[in-house]
Amino acid sequence: MSFKKFDFNPKIAAGIRACNYETPTPIQEKAIPAILEGRDILGLAQTGTGKTAAFVLPILQRMLKGPRSNRVRTLIVAPTRELAEQINSDITKLARQTGIRSVAVYGGVGKLPQIKKIQSGAEIVVACPGRLLDHLRDKTFKLNKVEHLVLDEADHMFDMGFLPDIKHILNFLPGTQQTLLFSATMPSEIRHLAEDVLDNPVRFQIAHSRPTATVSQQLFSVEQNRKMTLLNGIMAKTDMASTLIFTRTKYRAESLARQLHKAGYTATSLQGNLSQQKRQKALNGFKRGQFKVLVATDIAARGI
Repeated sequence: MSFKKFDFNPKIAAGIRACNYETPTPIQEKAIPAILEGRDILGLAQTGTGKTAAFVLPILQRMLKGPRSNRVRTLIVAPTRELAEQINSDITKLARQTGIRSVAVYGGVGKLPQIKKIQSGAEIVVACPGRLLDHLRDKTFKLNKVEHLVLDEADHMFDMGFLPDIKHILNFLPGTQQTLLFSATMPSEIRHLAEDVLDNPVRFQIAHSRPTATVSQQLFSVEQNRKMTLLNGIMAKTDMASTLIFTRTKYRAESLARQLHKAGYTATSLQGNLSQQKRQKALNGFKRGQFKVLVATDIAARGI
């Protein structure tokens, strides 16, 4: 199967080719037709399944068919700055020839550049809940013309305490929008949210309990004080061009990155105590190969 089956607008097809997308992933095969039909979606899927393109492509198609405006027509809510930036970056690539512009909205940086982009005609806002509510309370922009709402990584937003913010944000929406909710797990709170915001949704589940097929797993049982020794041994014996290490706490991420740096590795950390500028510097440096090791908290890592 190829993306040609979906009969996307030539301007969107150009974006697909520019991203070197050839064959739709399982989530794209299931989600794209339903979204193009205007159906609400409840999808259980892990990060790395092609989820972003699964909702971005059909939303762009529907936006091109509708009347263009200088108002916010699509709102995508994500739990972390990194994920918001990744989604916004993907939109920019896929929509490059469509004329549809997007903006990432999150805290830790100034509001003014975000306001200018929205007021200059951005039709898609990719936002973290806290900063989005700041803008809405300040009446920077309105959401009363939103046609599409995406709640991405809903379970992580719940884990981070954003569920009350999400419910508050819903009050600013028209209530007639197409709503797409994606989550890796379905705790009762997310299930109740889905029941409240989705209208007769198409439901699907994409290997949400299994890792991506290209991922192999090994489990080591080790005492806390021997973890660093084990990690050093694994890294010394394994030829890894780049290494991602996840930790539970911000302190542990920072401390482990320092220890690895002292051990001779070019290592940095990605965690919530860093300013947005330093977080972006760490992430960009890892992607460019400046840092061979990135130690991240599991929440801060959303979007890597």
